[in-house]
Amino acid sequence: IVSRALPDVRDGLKPIHRRILYGMSELGSLWNRPYKKSARIVGDVMGKYHPHGDSSIYDSLVRMAQEFSMRHELVDGQGNFGSVDGDNAAAMRYTEARMSRFGAEMLRDLEKETVDWQPNFDETMEEPIVLPAVFPNLLVNGSEGIAVGMATKIPPHNLIEIIDATVALIEKPKATIEDLMKHVKGPDFPTGATIEGLDGIQQAYETGRGKITVRANAFIESIKGSKSNIIVNEIPYQVNKARLIEKIADMVRSKRIEGISDIRDESDKDGMRIVIETKRDIVPEVILNQLYVNSQMKDTFGIILLALVDGIPKVLSLREALQCFIDHRHNVLIRRTNYELRVAEERAHILEGLKIALDNIDEVIEVIRGSKDPTQAKEGLMNSFELSERQAQAILEMRLQRLTGLEVEKVVQEYKEVIKLIAQLKGILESRPKQMAIIKEELAEIKDRYGEDRRTEIQAVGTTFSVEDMIAEEDVVLTFTYKGYIKRTAASTYRSQRRGGRGLQGAKAKEEDFVEHLFIASTHNMMLFFTDTGKCYWLKVHQIPQAS
Repeated sequence: IVSRALPDVRDGLKPIHRRILYGMSELGSLWNRPYKKSARIVGDVMGKYHPHGDSSIYDSLVRMAQEFSMRHELVDGQGNFGSVDGDNAAAMRYTEARMSRFGAEMLRDLEKETVDWQPNFDETMEEPIVLPAVFPNLLVNGSEGIAVGMATKIPPHNLIEIIDATVALIEKPKATIEDLMKHVKGPDFPTGATIEGLDGIQQAYETGRGKITVRANAFIESIKGSKSNIIVNEIPYQVNKARLIEKIADMVRSKRIEGISDIRDESDKDGMRIVIETKRDIVPEVILNQLYVNSQMKDTFGIILLALVDGIPKVLSLREALQCFIDHRHNVLIRRTNYELRVAEERAHILEGLKIALDNIDEVIEVIRGSKDPTQAKEGLMNSFELSERQAQAILEMRLQRLTGLEVEKVVQEYKEVIKLIAQLKGILESRPKQMAIIKEELAEIKDRYGEDRRTEIQAVGTTFSVEDMIAEEDVVLTFTYKGYIKRTAASTYRSQRRGGRGLQGAKAKEEDFVEHLFIASTHNMMLFFTDTGKCYWLKVHQIPQAS
């Protein structure tokens, strides 16, 4: 549960993804360096941090580089990394990868003692327990995992919306889910499509669990000769395109859907395009409705916002997830500032020593020349000028060029700057408003650099299809016989009789039976039937059996 399948609420990563990113940073496989073979990265991660099968590591690496799986890829891949048709990536010896620029933001300030570390599996090295993560990755990229007795399924979101909501929560810590939903409209899938209805989204954000309906985006293209094509350009998240096309073809073959003459995939590097050709005089909207009901062109996404909070699995609301991230960033900021303060104070201490030495340079040279070895020289300096051991060592390591007028000035200038920095860092540590302002500033920077427009549309009201939506509206002829037989026939099968023509026989009746009534009605009309006992029954015209 804890060490494999569930993401941490702070950086939104499972151990395997965290180890891949850390392993890549250790290898120097960064966004501004050349790509490295995936096999090398996998071998490194497996040998140092993740003692499991290489295929599980490579599969995770591949997913982090797929633009149709991640809203913002954390890995920049080169080569065949699979497709939305369910094709597998090429073997790791053929592909290359490096950390994406966005992924590098997950490790920002890692070297500044911002997070806790733990020994790796054989206790020969250390690895971070969590990454500093400048943005709420758990919600931005989502996560999915099945543990023991629990599962998580978090959809991806829009970076701009999530950062706006985080800033709103920092400014107004008592903000409600309604307040946050003014910024976060709902999930934002990398594959686009349309989410129907707001109820499932609101329920998920309030309770951590909810169901949303995602519908493929399609439009109708008219072509010559009273024919139309249905063009599908976006399908629901995690739906396999090749399998979807196969399923539609099966339904056409088994006559579950009638009116489709051809289906082909015209997708290319510019985007998705599935073309469904309809037969002549068929209403394409009806076919489209049938596809939404009977195929994965309309799919349900069950949200479970489960993540590890302090190592314990917990189902979170949107507000709790954002608050956990804010707490994490606050902790990172305090630790980073403390580290920078310590480094600055150490530097100031050294500069004070150098300043004393430069002010008394002749006496310093005399002490050094009069000593028989470096240890004696160090002790002599410490005794003569009341210096610490580190200051004395720094003076002994000083190069002769530091004695020039310009270099002396530089030491004084640097000392002033360091003193100013120390005051600034102490000011940050003493003021919570300043700390929160810095967190907001860093989030705004991420938003400006990586923010993108929303891809998934959200419709406030879901569409529910009635049976009529699946049946084209057309006129039919209803025939009733004396013996009680009834049928419907499409009006288009009848034709007016020309001179000398034989006409069409509308009904063949049994012996002693004949047609009593003929009606023209629409398939969407309702027929009322009165019985001899005074009861009335109703039936939709399209439910009356069709015959030739």
